[in-house]
Order: sequence, then structure tokens, then C-alpha cells
Amino acid sequence: MGTSAVTVRAVNGLTARWASTVPPHSGTVFSAAGVWPLLAFLAAGAHGKARSELAEAIGLPADHAGGAARHMLESVDAMRGVDAAIGMWTNRTLELREQWRTGLPPGALGVFTGDPAADAAALDAWASKRTGGQIGRMPLHPGKDTEFVLASALALRTEWFQPFAEGALSPESGPWAGRTLAALYRTTSLLDRVGVAETPAGSVTELKVIGDTGVDVHLLLGEASMSPGQVLGAGVDILARTRAVVPGPRLPYGDVGPGLSVRKVRRTHPVPPALDVTTVPFTLSARHDLLAHRTLFGLATATTDRADGHFSGISPLPLAVKKGAQAATATFGPLGFRAAAVTAFDACAVGIPHERYLTTEIDAVFDRPFGFLAVHRTSRLVLAAGWVSDPEPYREDEEDDEDEER
Repeated sequence: MGTSAVTVRAVNGLTARWASTVPPHSGTVFSAAGVWPLLAFLAAGAHGKARSELAEAIGLPADHAGGAARHMLESVDAMRGVDAAIGMWTNRTLELREQWRTGLPPGALGVFTGDPAADAAALDAWASKRTGGQIGRMPLHPGKDTEFVLASALALRTEWFQPFAEGALSPESGPWAGRTLAALYRTTSLLDRVGVAETPAGSVTELKVIGDTGVDVHLLLGEASMSPGQVLGAGVDILARTRAVVPGPRLPYGDVGPGLSVRKVRRTHPVPPALDVTTVPFTLSARHDLLAHRTLFGLATATTDRADGHFSGISPLPLAVKKGAQAATATFGPLGFRAAAVTAFDACAVGIPHERYLTTEIDAVFDRPFGFLAVHRTSRLVLAAGWVSDPEPYREDEEDDEDEER
């Protein structure tokens, strides 16, 4: 069972739109794959304008949204190296519509105790368990007027078939010039791991780093004038095959793309072609207030107070979304990659007093800010995305410690 092509296009499209909001000098990580199923479940239970806005945001008719969300979660959780889950906790007095409730995955429903500290601890424990400890806290906690919290957790891990060697890098130009950075190096004879795409905003170099679980990381370096959204958007277009890529074996000699040069080298004996890769390790963590981009997520109407609420398909009680947040992390190192995201929405009662409820030889050098996409190889679904703007410094004392140990 795999994720449908329609859902992949919808989730990756949300990834590209979200990427367009990333500031150019801000390192970050985010997961549209963590937000999308929650928006889909909300769309399935919404009515009126909120329903149509959520449907537009997820790229599917609301009538099919709940089934698509459940199918996506099951498909992603079945991927090697990936864990996905959804959880919902409700006020004891909240009545849920049977049709909507039974559309949730088995075991997803929980009930608040009414003790704020105990409920917060339970949600934090769920986030930590579902992400293997990568994220230790739920990005939001229930308040006194919370009727339900709907959350998703996504965790992925993969190891490189070919590890990187570690060293130092001192860029001669660009935003990182004058710094000595921790660096990763490796050489492969597989020239098709790299390629160049042309976009209206400029050229983008794509490097695929292959993982052993079927999850790969695509590093994306654009021209210096390009924004994170333009670079990451190009990566999504490449996945959708709407943007052509010239692969390494077909590139001409010379400087052929951002950070990419192809040269002919004379040798004294026959040697295979080589792709020499230089990049930097990174660890990113971010917290996103999803309501800061209400329109992007189809929540412009769903977050407003109105007498009849916006989610009559979820509960007879008038409800509105009051909070939405995501915590995400990603680490790219010499041996592999791991990432996680926990996303949550908090819904409260509206339209009534709240107090009534408890609620080639090719050099590919990534030595300036670049983007990345963590991609399920078979479905081409983007599981996590981000922008690397402030890499780790190189620490000579770590190398000295290693020498002493040897």
C-alpha cells in the first residue's frame, strides 16, 4: 500500500508554498507531511467557508479528505525508517460525531483528565515516544477552554550507503567566507547523483544522498540571488518531473551550475569518473506558529469566533481552531540523517461562554546557504524540508581528542 499520487502532489505542493515563507537568512526545518493530514481531518469535519478554505489548502475535496489522511498516515508509517502517528485528546464532555470519530486511526483517541499538569505531561510523553525522543515536548498544551487537541508525529531515519569523511572547510567567498566550518567529504563514481535544473529565477544544483531505508536527502544549491522558496520550490518541481534536470554524465565541462564544476583530468592510468562532494553537517530545530500563516493552511475562517462554529461534522458543539504549532528537527551527519516533527491544533468552543467547558569528475561544493528535502524514494513524497544558513564551526580540539584516543 503506497501513498497515492494525488496525495503526494498535494503534500509536496504545500511544502513548496510553505517554503516561500522562509526568510532568506533564517535556518529552519519544517514538515508539510506532518501538517497535511491534520488539515485534512479538520476539512472532513468542517462546514461553510472554513470547509472550502481547508479543502483548497490540502488540494483535495473535503468529502475525500478524511479517508486520504488516514491512508496517507498508514502508508507513511509503513515506510522503512519512518514512523507516523496521529493522536486526539478531548474534553470529557465533548460529543464527537460518530462518522468523523470512526474515520480516525484505531487507538488515536484519548481524554483529558482535567489536571493541566498531568494532561501536558501526557501529551509531551506521546510526542517523545512517537519521535524516538527527538522531540520531547508537544508544541502546544491544552488551556482551560480547550475542547480537543489534534496532533501528528513523524519521525524518520536513514543511514548512508556510503558514509562521508569529516574535515574542515574555509569558504573563500559568500556568506560563510572567513569561517572555518565542519565539513563532510566523499567521492563516488556515480555521476548521476548530481544534476542542474534551470528555473525562471536561476539555476539550481541538486545532489541526491542515498539512504538505506528508501529515504534520501536531496541537497539543493541555488544561485546567490535566489530565495529559499525559489530553491526548495525547484526541488519540489524536480520531484514532480515538471522541471528538467541535466544529470552529471551529460553536463559540459566548466562551471555548469551553482557550486558545480566539471573538468577533464589527465591520469597516468585508467580511472573511473568521479563526483567529489563537499558539504557541511547540520542540526536544525524550529518551532512554527501555524496561525502566523492562516491563509497558507486554509485556516483564515476556521480560527474566527462564530455562533455556529466551523466544525459541525466533528461535534454538535460550535468549535474554532485557536492554536496551531509544529516543532521540527533534522540532523545531517557523516553516517546518516534523521528528522522528526510534531504538529498540533487546539480547538475551543465558540459562540457560548467559554467558562462552561473544560476544554563527472565533478566538484559539488555546498559552501553557502542551501536547502534540503528528505524524500521517500518510491513515492517521491517530501517528508521534511529545510534551509541551512548557519553551519557548525570546525573544532580542532575534537580532532586532537581523537588522536589522543588512538
